[in-house]
Amino acid sequence: MVHSNLFISLSTTSVAVTTVLLAGLPLEALPLFIVFAATLFVYTVNRFTDLEEDQRNVPKRAAFTRRYGRVWLALGVGLYLAAIAVAVALGLPGAGYLLLPLAVALLYSVGGVKQVFLVKNLFVGVAWGVIPLGVGYYYGQLWTLEILAIAGYVTAMITVAAVIFDVKDIEGDREEGIATVPNRLGPAATRRYSQAANAAIAAAVGVLVVATSLSPAFLALLAMNGYVAGYIPFARPDRGPLYYGFVVDGEHVFLVVVIAALEWLVW
Repeated sequence: MVHSNLFISLSTTSVAVTTVLLAGLPLEALPLFIVFAATLFVYTVNRFTDLEEDQRNVPKRAAFTRRYGRVWLALGVGLYLAAIAVAVALGLPGAGYLLLPLAVALLYSVGGVKQVFLVKNLFVGVAWGVIPLGVGYYYGQLWTLEILAIAGYVTAMITVAAVIFDVKDIEGDREEGIATVPNRLGPAATRRYSQAANAAIAAAVGVLVVATSLSPAFLALLAMNGYVAGYIPFARPDRGPLYYGFVVDGEHVFLVVVIAALEWLVW
């Protein structure tokens, strides 16, 4: 699930579902399919462009990519093209924006974005933050406070997760000349700063709910801050795919389960 990028695609789809539920929008299959397909495409392309780096940092993932990568790449490309074709056939407004995942893949994988200190992490955060904006655009609710708040929250939280993810790649990033927070400050300092950022984001959520018209339901986002606070202390270079690819990347799957349960039980 982790090496094939199915789980990370489930995570981004969870962001779309969270957005729909918190914004009070009707749940439809098409935007979820588009998010899933675009993620599988982007991350599978990245597996090939990062193959040599993965050989040092995550050798089992590199071996998986060499053995099965072409199959998953074909699936990713096929689903991505199918999403574009469906959007065009249905005459969806903004169908041209579906080329953004291709631009993201090119900029990140071959455009040198990941070579710049902190820009790599912010780029990933913004790319995920576009998901709620895309959901808002699809439903004609782009500039609502709810959509913008979720987009900002996702961007901030994924940026923190991306910094934590770099802990496992310290040696490989140093060899590649990639400056990251962990290989400049060390794992311990990275954990401290990430925890502080996580706390600041949680405080910002509380302030927004109190000071604006956001529904108290948005306080459910704090469940993910608690989840992140729980995994940060365990971020070490020797942690494997189960920690980084499942626990860390699973934060949005955890959040959507919490929000869906509250939707069913309370709201």
